Amino acid sequence: MIAAPALPPSPHFSGGPTVPAPLTVAVAQPACAEPGRPDTVAVNVERHAAAVREAGAARLVVFPELSLTGYDLAAPSVDPSDERLAPLVAACAATGATALVGAPVTDPDGRDFIATLAVTGAGASVACRKTNLYGSEPERFAAAERPSLLELDGWRLGLAICADAADPGHAERLVGLGAEAYVASTLYGAGPEALATKAARYPARAADNGVWVVLATAAGPSGEFAASSGGSGVWAPDGGEVVKAGTGTGEVVTAVLG
Repeated sequence: MIAAPALPPSPHFSGGPTVPAPLTVAVAQPACAEPGRPDTVAVNVERHAAAVREAGAARLVVFPELSLTGYDLAAPSVDPSDERLAPLVAACAATGATALVGAPVTDPDGRDFIATLAVTGAGASVACRKTNLYGSEPERFAAAERPSLLELDGWRLGLAICADAADPGHAERLVGLGAEAYVASTLYGAGPEALATKAARYPARAADNGVWVVLATAAGPSGEFAASSGGSGVWAPDGGEVVKAGTGTGEVVTAVLG
């Protein structure tokens, strides 16, 4: 592994024990409401809340890229204080989970980002902004300057959003910052080339860096995509598959890291 340059830690990271206790995680691929409807976000929030409750004892529940809006690059930004998130906040409060959900956000300086929100029983905040943009995304969105770490129960989680994980250096930098797991929220098309790429990428990120890899990827239609791959899962530090969802919407699968 190439040595990573030192970077300042994410504001969500404050250090932790070197040998954390086992962490139960879940990956979810809920059906995504049609884009552009007045209730798209509200419907998706309810489905996210149901998935968090279904995940039971999971401390971390990970959702796909732009999961609250679908992959709709014109969707309005979601403010972390948006009242529509209340059912998801309540589900996290009831289960003790942290949910990582995808949405476009607007920073105070006016720049838009593809982001991951961390939702707990106390509310929501931006945990990660996408650093590697894809396709037409740069027409609206800015690229984040650095990758993000999230600390949960002593675990240092390196966060990725879709094309971030296509760059081996992204994972290497986060592991260089102390990440013990690489957590990716993504979307892949349902075609054979996309499926082959996904099948190879995440075991490699795990084995090449000696860390756990957690993948939440969309299933079914999502915004501009008429179909997406499904197949969310978890891989051990040796690259071995621990658990994997199927291709259908509504699936939630869990694994224990550690």
